[in-house]
Amino acid sequence: MSERIAIYAGSFDPLTDGHLDVLKASLAVADVVFAAIGIHPGKKPLFSFEERLRLIELATREEFGDAAARIKVVAFDGLVIDAARRQGATIMIRGLRDGTDLDYEMQMAGMNETMAPELQTVFLPASPSVRTITATLVRQIASMGGDVRPFVPAVVVPALAEKFADQKS
Repeated sequence: MSERIAIYAGSFDPLTDGHLDVLKASLAVADVVFAAIGIHPGKKPLFSFEERLRLIELATREEFGDAAARIKVVAFDGLVIDAARRQGATIMIRGLRDGTDLDYEMQMAGMNETMAPELQTVFLPASPSVRTITATLVRQIASMGGDVRPFVPAVVVPALAEKFADQKS
C-alpha cells in the first residue's frame, strides 16, 4: 500500500489549538501531513514564515511526541492544489468549525476537484472545545493585552507577547 500524503493549508498566523486539533485528526487519516503555510506577497503576516514553521514544529513535538515527525512544514504561494501536487499529496485536509465554514469549503472543494480530480478533500470537524477559535480573534485579543492561553499552544503565548511588545515600543 502506498503512503497516504495529505496537505493542510492555512496561514497559521498564529498557530492555534484549533489548528493542532485538525493536525491531530489528520494524522489518523494520512501517513504524512504537510502543514502548508500560505505566503501572500500582498499580506503582512504577524509572524514570518520561519517563525510560524518553528512554532508549528515546537507545538507539534510537544503535543504529539514521536508522531510529530510525520508533520512536515512547507511554504506555498499560488494555488494550494499546485502545492499539493509538489508534495505528492492526494488528500486535502480542511477543518470545519460550523455551517458557514461548510458552505465555503464545499465551494472550494468543488472548484479544486474540477482543477485537480486526483486530490480528495477530507473535511475534519473541529472538536467542540476549539470551534470558536480563529487566528484573527487570537491576534486581536493578544494585541489588546488579553490572555490567549486558552486558545493557543503554550509555545505561542510568549511569541505573541513578544510581537505585541515590539509593536508598542
